[in-house]
Amino acid sequence: MKPETLFISDLHLSAARPDITRRFLGFIQQRALGVERLYILGDLFDAYIGDDDNAPPNRQIKLALRKVSDRGTAVFFQHGNRDFLLGEDFCRETGATLLGDYAVIDLYGVPALVTHGDLLCTDDIPYQEARLRVRSEQWKSDALSKPLWLRQVYARWYRFKSGLDKSKKTQEIMDANPQTVEAVLQHHGVRTLIHGHTHRPALHRFELDGQPARRFVLAEWNPDGQVLCWHKDGSWGLENIV
Repeated sequence: MKPETLFISDLHLSAARPDITRRFLGFIQQRALGVERLYILGDLFDAYIGDDDNAPPNRQIKLALRKVSDRGTAVFFQHGNRDFLLGEDFCRETGATLLGDYAVIDLYGVPALVTHGDLLCTDDIPYQEARLRVRSEQWKSDALSKPLWLRQVYARWYRFKSGLDKSKKTQEIMDANPQTVEAVLQHHGVRTLIHGHTHRPALHRFELDGQPARRFVLAEWNPDGQVLCWHKDGSWGLENIV
């Protein structure tokens, strides 16, 4: 196994974006094959409506992840705001492990916190209120009980509504709140945070309780992909997937 860990998020895979699907499949079959760990920090899919939906490209994605996990790569997945209906059947089919909203991991001696990132955007109060509602077990159970065709219709409506809502908000409101970032790091006792969601890739360095801290923001795959690579010697780098 290659002693490195890879992080990706916000691919928003769908039938409407075949170029991104091809890029992801190439990444899985070449770059990710044989590495120790792969973390997918949410929004792998643009609109995931249940593990029973095997319409393209879902089935291809599952088979690709199964292949890489069968070869020994530990695959971890966190829910995003577009694929929070992904469940245990997906994990059984792919060999992936589903993580909670926040997870502290060991990066070769460096403790780091990983999360999708939407919970950090606390200035966006309407979004946080809606998130609380749709993440309830009752809401998810009701949604998954609907026929697949009806969920597909809802997903198209949700994508339209999401774009409309975003157009009415400033980038600042939809970004991570610095005070929330600090509070989350303090709560988990770490000084390294890796997340996606905001589509504003960057490395933010700051002080936390008098010690250096850092926040890695992963990029959206649009049109090119990007992966954060963490090596056993403690070094890290960004690679473009074209």
